Amino acid sequence: MTPSQANTLPKEQRLHGKTKISKLISSGKWGSTEHLKYCWLKNSEACPTRIMVSVSKKFFKRAVKRNLLKRRIREAYRTQKDLLPELCGINILFSYSCKDVLDYSIIRTEVAEILSRLSKKL
Repeated sequence: MTPSQANTLPKEQRLHGKTKISKLISSGKWGSTEHLKYCWLKNSEACPTRIMVSVSKKFFKRAVKRNLLKRRIREAYRTQKDLLPELCGINILFSYSCKDVLDYSIIRTEVAEILSRLSKKL
């Protein structure tokens, strides 16, 4: 991977597909930080780590705020994804579980905490 590609988040690193998402939610392991919940599942195949971000409509009725929080979580992951081993094949769901719109710096530290927890478990 070249240095210019190191901090990108291409489509193959995003989790999509109904069967993959339902398998992650049903048989994945759950954890949480102060403002984020996460679910992870190790893939049997040696593919890149895939992520999915969810912000509840229950807490944020307006799509503008939901999209803002999703962008912040994806950006925090994108800039820190090197905390996980390369090609470890994990599917991760980040779920925002706070009623307030948090600053990017808080979200970034919590995503770093989640990634360091996951790297210890691998």
